[in-house]
Amino acid sequence: MKYTLLIALLAFASCGGNPVPDTKKTETESSTNVSLTAEQLKNAGTETGYAKQQDIKSIIKVTGKIDVPPQNMVSVSFPLGGYLKSTKLLPGMHIGKGEVIAIMEDQQYIQLQQDYLTAKARQDYLENEYLRQKELNRSKASSDKTFQQAEAEYKSNKILISGLQQKLQLIGINPDKLNENTISRTVSVYAPIDGFVSAVKVNIGKYVTPSDVLFELVNPTDIHLALTIFEKDINSLFIGQKLVAYTNNDAGKKYPCEIILIGKDVSAEHSIQVHCHFDKYDNTLVPGMYMNAEIEANSRNSYVVPEDAVVRYGNKQFLFLAVQGNNYEMKEVTTGASENGMIAITNIENIDLTKQAIVTKNAYSLLMKLKNTAE
Repeated sequence: MKYTLLIALLAFASCGGNPVPDTKKTETESSTNVSLTAEQLKNAGTETGYAKQQDIKSIIKVTGKIDVPPQNMVSVSFPLGGYLKSTKLLPGMHIGKGEVIAIMEDQQYIQLQQDYLTAKARQDYLENEYLRQKELNRSKASSDKTFQQAEAEYKSNKILISGLQQKLQLIGINPDKLNENTISRTVSVYAPIDGFVSAVKVNIGKYVTPSDVLFELVNPTDIHLALTIFEKDINSLFIGQKLVAYTNNDAGKKYPCEIILIGKDVSAEHSIQVHCHFDKYDNTLVPGMYMNAEIEANSRNSYVVPEDAVVRYGNKQFLFLAVQGNNYEMKEVTTGASENGMIAITNIENIDLTKQAIVTKNAYSLLMKLKNTAE
């Protein structure tokens, strides 16, 4: 009888007793809701308000590097080759067009000047002989063969002189000022542009061939910034659009720029090249230097809230909605551009932000209370 009663009591307890609470469900429900006492609310210093609609500028942040078009980069070589006797150039140095940037030395320069002066000295004799034979041939006092030979030598030497003149001019020697007293074993290399030295490829005493590059020069008048823009931002850009650029080393120093060319070829990484001119060139900017840029896109009408209203947790962003009394609900949102302390809210479902009160100040205190309670 006692055993029967015990079994009945156990059966009643299992069927009619209080159910075990679903702690997992409770934690899930409370993980987005938090309540504060009046004292906690006072200490938290929170404030509530409403979102508003206004135009807010979108800033596109991109990277790029200093670039120079091919026509503004000059590789200096020497047509006849030779030994580099001297140069004063260093990378970064400014040079003017026509300035002597190097002295070359070689015996072939002597030979070239000698050949020219020798050919020029013979020209008067050959011309006189040609005219004499021409007159004799006209009166049949000399044979046609003799006249033709004199004519050929005269014209051949004239061609030789013309060719040697061009070679001399090619290496910077003025044939009109060349005589037996001005023959030199050295010749000067002159700067072809105004600009800066970007690279020195040779050292003194080295022999260079005509294909070797001695120096690389940059004309800064058309130096520009080449930016990499992702496909999603292309439609926000236009020719003449303003932007600012800055280096990683000095982010506080801004360089105003203007878009001059938008590429049409989308790369495999879904990006394009956009070229920009600097409003004012700074000689501390050199080709190949990496830079950051901020492009101000068109303004858009958006729901905006104070930046303090948005809290970040676990790589996500949230707003706290004010519900009944001192109760608050955390809602995930997607944010957009920010300007003057306001940030755009681009996505929050089923909520009219102009009518729903939100925590606009010290929202992080609610996040701390929520997470401490959950733990």
